[in-house]
Amino acid sequence: MKQCPICGKRGMMVGKFRKLRGKYSRVPIKKRKYPNLQWVRIPLDIKKPAYKKFAGKRILACTKCIKAMAKRK
Repeated sequence: MKQCPICGKRGMMVGKFRKLRGKYSRVPIKKRKYPNLQWVRIPLDIKKPAYKKFAGKRILACTKCIKAMAKRK
């Protein structure tokens, strides 16, 4: 599934208008955008509660969660 297991972010529909002969067409082009999921190994000694259940596993996580995991207090 194309969904982040940590934050639950998944694909969403976006639409934009196409320009045709100098004017915008009224019919939007609909497209599905997916989150940027990357393979990451969660360390065993993770302190954050959202990542605890994935400790020691390799999961597909979105880049926002990976950046948040890398931050240390």
